[in-house]
Amino acid sequence: MTSKYEVSASVVRRLPRYYRLLGELERSGQTRTSSRELGRQLGMTASQIRQDLSCFGCFGQQGSGYSVSELRENLQRIMGLTEQLPAIVIGAGSLGKVVSENVRFEQRGFRLVGIFDIKPELIGRQLAGLTIQSMDTLDAFCRAESPAAAVLCLPKESAQTTAERLVSLGIRGLWNFSHCDIAVEHAQVVTMHLDDSLMTLSYKLHNL
Repeated sequence: MTSKYEVSASVVRRLPRYYRLLGELERSGQTRTSSRELGRQLGMTASQIRQDLSCFGCFGQQGSGYSVSELRENLQRIMGLTEQLPAIVIGAGSLGKVVSENVRFEQRGFRLVGIFDIKPELIGRQLAGLTIQSMDTLDAFCRAESPAAAVLCLPKESAQTTAERLVSLGIRGLWNFSHCDIAVEHAQVVTMHLDDSLMTLSYKLHNL
């Protein structure tokens, strides 16, 4: 699937940082900002921020900077945060419970519509306002509800086969917490490796 904006992955990864900071500025009552100020708070150069934003159009005015609210709204539109695509969680164990109850899906471009597990003792329980369903009902659910994304909170042994099944059912995006890398065609995958983050911190403490 091709993005409407041809930009590098590194630029896309920085957009949420800009959006988060702009939200903080807006909540503090600040109405205007500059690439220099944004860069100072994010540990980046002003030119890098201007270059990133220029990938999506012209924002702000030379000499007067950016309107905080307008720039935030533009980033919200660019990232599709107002569309609330339907999403499901696969795996209702301890990790799935934390993700389902604590991630603010509605503020991040998604709407949680289903939670699934294979364990009989979990099926039928309530989680994040939804009833945990059996994986046996997944195919029929996807045909009826057409979820766009799935959150994988599964053991790594079953992640790849489950991901392939989900893509075959029309899932276009996978948020993967399964502690392994998965490879599927015709879907976007974002994998969360907490160990990688900790090892990155270790490297920085020893080398930088």
